[in-house]
This record gives sequence, C-alpha cells and structure tokens, in this order.
Amino acid sequence: MPTLIGSVQRALRLLEAAGSHSGGAPAKQLAREAGLPLPTAYHLLRTLTHEGYLRRESGVFVLGAAAGRLAGGGLQQKRRTMILDSLAHFRDAVGAPVYFAVYREGEIEVVGVSDTPGSPACEEWADFRATGFAHAIGQCLLGQLDERARKDYYDRHPVEAITPYTVRDLHTLENRIGALGRMQPVIERQEYALGTVCAAIPITAGDTAATMAISLPLHQEDRLLYVVDRLRSEVGALLSSLSFSISI
Repeated sequence: MPTLIGSVQRALRLLEAAGSHSGGAPAKQLAREAGLPLPTAYHLLRTLTHEGYLRRESGVFVLGAAAGRLAGGGLQQKRRTMILDSLAHFRDAVGAPVYFAVYREGEIEVVGVSDTPGSPACEEWADFRATGFAHAIGQCLLGQLDERARKDYYDRHPVEAITPYTVRDLHTLENRIGALGRMQPVIERQEYALGTVCAAIPITAGDTAATMAISLPLHQEDRLLYVVDRLRSEVGALLSSLSFSISI
C-alpha cells in the first residue's frame, strides 16, 4: 500500500469543492463538502490562497490563476498531441517530413515536425527563427505579413547568405515575396541546407500567419511539386485540428 499524504488529499478535496462552484463558496460550505473540520479547512484555504490556487472575493473562495495554469497545461498538451497526430497523418499521406509553423510575437516558431527514420526532417543547423529569409517556412510566413511587420523582422534578423544558394540581399527577397500568389507554395532549393529542397504552403489560421512545409533530399527534387500538391490537397480535412496550435 503506497504512503499517502493526508494533507495533500484534503487540499485537493477543497480545490475540487471550490471548482464545483463557478461563483465561489464560503469556507464553511467548502469544509462541509470536503468533509473537513472547519479549522483544518481554514488552514488549508489560507495556504491554497497564498500559493495562488484559490483567491478570496467578497467572503467566498474561487479557483485562482495557479489552478487555471494546471488545467491549461493539460489542455495545452492535448492540443499539441492533436497537432502531432495530424502532422503524422500528413507525413504518411505525402511520404515526406512535414512541418507546421506560425509567426508569433515577431518570431518564427516551428510548432511541430513529423518525420521517420527513413525520411528524416531537415536538421536545424542555423536557428530557424533568425534565418526566415533562407528557408521555405520563413519565406512563406514573411509573405503573409505586411511590409511593416516584415521590416521589423529584417531589422532584427538581417538577410545574409548561409549557403551558396541563399537569396543574396533584401531587395531580391522582397521581389520574390512580392511575386508570390496568395496561396502559391514557396519553393526553396538548398538555400537553408545543402542537399535539401523544401516547399511551404500558407495556412489560414485566423489572424495568425501559419504554414505547413515539406522537405526532401536533393536527389528526390523531382518529387517536390507532386508532394507539395498532395499536401495541399490533404490539408483541408484536418485544418481545424491544426488551428489548436495557435494557443500553444
């Protein structure tokens, strides 16, 4: 029989009781519902309030921010699992590594990647966040921003060649981005990583710039357009699942 900590059990019962009342409940009621003597309940309620798991408002106790973070963490994990499951579906459907990324708070964030040992994802040898000008993910996200937001990004992450194939300067990059159709895929050949070709498609996710991308080794370049077209045709059915990533 494992050793159980009685005070922890009692505190959890109080939290459960408080959580069952959306408008809060007084100490006496919570003590009664948790089956605790009132002095014990008062002691635990003070501690839980001090730690932020409860807060007292107008004589009643309601769940605090710390309790919300506990619940939110579970929800966040569930959302991340849903995203990774969706990416695995796309990976198997197109036969290539699949990436999902968003532009959030001024930075490129790769939310999830799904690959296999036989078809590995591109190794992040240079910080993805700082090299958006070089890879398909970044170029696709930058293309969804307005000029002011892109300038802010370039001011912090100046365009520079990281391979012999990287776009050479900001003017050339902006011309490329300006020539892209609204839902046109971005194709990138060895600009971020030698021996790798990539393609990215824009994703509609509310007001957030988002993209899905695939990568292939250079010797499979002839598959690139087929694979990205296949990805684009698959993405609609599970797009609602991917939108969960915005709150991660």
